[in-house]
Amino acid sequence: MRHSGAMSSEAAREIIAAARLITVLTGAGVSTASGIPDFRGPQGLWTKDPKAARMFDIDAYVADRDIRVLAWRNRRDHPAWTARPNAAHHAIADLERQGRVRAVITQNIDGLHQAAGSGKAAPVLEVHGTIRNTVCLDCAERRPMTQTLARVESGEDDPPCLDCGGMLKSDTISFGQQLDPGVLDQAMRAARECDVLIAAGTSLQVNPVASLVPMAWQAGARVVICNADPTPYDSIAEELVREPLEEALRYIVSDDAGNGLS
Repeated sequence: MRHSGAMSSEAAREIIAAARLITVLTGAGVSTASGIPDFRGPQGLWTKDPKAARMFDIDAYVADRDIRVLAWRNRRDHPAWTARPNAAHHAIADLERQGRVRAVITQNIDGLHQAAGSGKAAPVLEVHGTIRNTVCLDCAERRPMTQTLARVESGEDDPPCLDCGGMLKSDTISFGQQLDPGVLDQAMRAARECDVLIAAGTSLQVNPVASLVPMAWQAGARVVICNADPTPYDSIAEELVREPLEEALRYIVSDDAGNGLS
């Protein structure tokens, strides 16, 4: 594979300009500029507080009321409620408006792709779920998270399901839970049916989502990886883009030749 160093953004832009159908795979790095920390980076949630990972373990969550109380506080204070899409989200939405996006597959739970305008002409596949809804672990009832957070604000530190009294959590995938098979199937088809796959802001360390990259490559897609740090699949990428995502994505997906990196 050709990795062009300082000129990787220009080469990646040429690949994307020639593409007919593009699948975009995004991770936490796309949302950090919006004020949402990642998990494993230098300022990541788990880096700063390794114990915080217990909130995202389904067995710990079910077994320990204190973990649930902590998780509800975390949801209440999550930066997603005040975050706004950044230039990376808007660049991906602009690419969709060009009519060439097969799907946006995201590991993020914040809903910022939709807030930027993605999801109108091509699906946004939230493979790790969304913080914007709750789900009952007993009856599977889903409701807007804002309704449940209002109950938390009023003093319910571990609010039960209003339908059956069961245990609630955010409609996100915790460690120990299976991905939604329907969403995963759509993501796999989107990976196989594109001629370019862009992986942006993801360490590509979590399967089965990371396996979508070699799946696309084996189906004949050209792979462009935009990430500050190396990933396990850099060797199959045709181009590696290390520049900050906001600048890089805005440039490489633009159909305006004058809109370059500064």
